[in-house]
Order: sequence, then structure tokens, then C-alpha cells
Amino acid sequence: MLLGHDEAWREWRKAMAGERMHHAWLLAGRRGVGKGSFALAAARELVGAADGEGAHHPDIHTLTYAPKDDKEERKRADGKPFELARSIRIAQIRAMQSRLGTRPTMGERRAIIIDPADDLERNAANALLKSLEEPPVGTYFLLVAHSPARLLPTIRSRCRVLRFPTVPDSEMDRLLRDLSPQADDPTRAAAIAAAAGSPGAALQFVDMELGKVAQAMRDILERGDADFRLRGTLAGLIGARPDRDRIRAVLELARSVVAQRLDGAMADPRPVIDTHGELVRLTGEQPTYNFDAGLLAMEIGTLLAKAAAASERADG
Repeated sequence: MLLGHDEAWREWRKAMAGERMHHAWLLAGRRGVGKGSFALAAARELVGAADGEGAHHPDIHTLTYAPKDDKEERKRADGKPFELARSIRIAQIRAMQSRLGTRPTMGERRAIIIDPADDLERNAANALLKSLEEPPVGTYFLLVAHSPARLLPTIRSRCRVLRFPTVPDSEMDRLLRDLSPQADDPTRAAAIAAAAGSPGAALQFVDMELGKVAQAMRDILERGDADFRLRGTLAGLIGARPDRDRIRAVLELARSVVAQRLDGAMADPRPVIDTHGELVRLTGEQPTYNFDAGLLAMEIGTLLAKAAAASERADG
């Protein structure tokens, strides 16, 4: 579902209606705001895809992550697994370029979507640059980027930029009511606050059924947890073997719960501010894969409990 971005659509359709359509577009904005969905919908318009056609249209080609080898998991020197590097490789760019010497299959135009373009390997980016400098007639590139600054300046300079701002909370609320009517008000509010303007993130939080997780966090922050029971409940709600996406969502949700507390009246907000800083640190370290999910859940609970105890002393 596409949400908003009327200005981006106006600019795109004005360009399509003109005599000279730019050959390369950079779609820039934070994760989850709808850039990828926009790219596919725009590509469909570009090639004249019929209703029901999309990613499998013969003149729409999408390049995304590929593993560096055929193994699903590799081992570090100490025997522990680590995440395969995620990148778009030069072999993918060369395979794409080999198709550009032929005419589009069904019309006069073809669309190349690269998502996320800011994860191109360096040599892949250099290879892509050659195609952007001398684009084949009828070929148009849509580069989706969460962090455009990571792209080569020479690539950015050859693209027309479409910017995708974050989505207002009111529109996020409408989206969740339409797509996730089963979500109650507290779950929806927590998802919107944690997503910070990203509809994709908000839907993920709701789909993961994190409403009870958010409430358990609020209980710890409000009441403390001297006997560790609430921390145990929190760990159980997160799950024994959560994947990285769920752990990251839980951490973002915890940061949201703490941030909401900071907006309230408190005699001394410093303990909660400190807790928020620790959660920021945990979120940054999470993708390293060096964590035990249960222990991390307990650590989140401990941070919240310490903030609750310190705040209670300050209020007293």
C-alpha cells in the first residue's frame, strides 16, 4: 500500500509527461517510508504494465541483496556464527548490463530497480556508474537509498532526486486502522511512536504482536521489578528464539516507551534519560549477532527497572 508522497508522484508524472524523461532517479528517505513500493509502482507506469503485473513484468528488473557464497551460515574463528555480509555485488550489475544490449521485451522502455542502492559494493557501484554515464535508449534506473551519502558522489550527481519524508502520525494511525484493525489503541499508539514516521516499521511492530510487550515494559517502568517477575514476563513475551528483526523491533519499542515517559512530569528525568541512552547503545550493537536473546530481554527489563526505582526516589 502506498501512503502519501503526493509531491513525489507529481514530480514523477510531470517528468513522464515531458519530452525528456531523466534516465536515473534516486529515491531517498528513511527505511519503511514507502520508497520501494513507490519504485515498483513507478516502474509499472513507466513500462505500461497492465493491472496485476508488477515485479515479474519482463521489462522490470530488480537488483537486491545476494549472499557472498552458497552457504547460509559461516563460522567465525571462535566457532560462533555471524551474519553474512549484505550487499549488491558486481556480478549482479554485470548480469544486468548484459541484458541492456537487447531491446525491451514488450515495449519501448525498461526499468531497473536497485534496492537498496546504498549497499552496492564499491566495484559494483563503479560498474553501475558506466551504465549511468551512457544509458541505453529506453532504459531507466530507480535507485532506492536509505542513506544516499553512502553512494558514490558521481552516482548521485547523475540522478534526479525524489525525497520521501516521514509520514505524520495521523496518517500512520489511519493506515494501521485500515490494515491492522485487530490492533487495540495502546498497541497502535506504541507502534506509531516507535516507528517515528515509518509506516513499514509501524506495521512490523503490529504484525509482531508487540502490544503485550509494550505493556510489560510500561509496567516495569512504572512499578519497578524487585522480584524479577516482570522481567521474566517480558522475556517470555519476546520469545526464546526471536530473530534479529524482532529483537530490533523490541529495542525500538523500549526506546519509545522510555521517550514517552520523558514527556511526562517527573521530579528528576535523568535516570530515564540515562536508560534511553543505554537502549540507544543496545540498538546500535544489536546487528553484530553477538547476543543471547533471553539475556538481552532481561537487560532491557533491568534498565527499565533501574529507571523506575531511581524515578520513585526522586519523586519521593
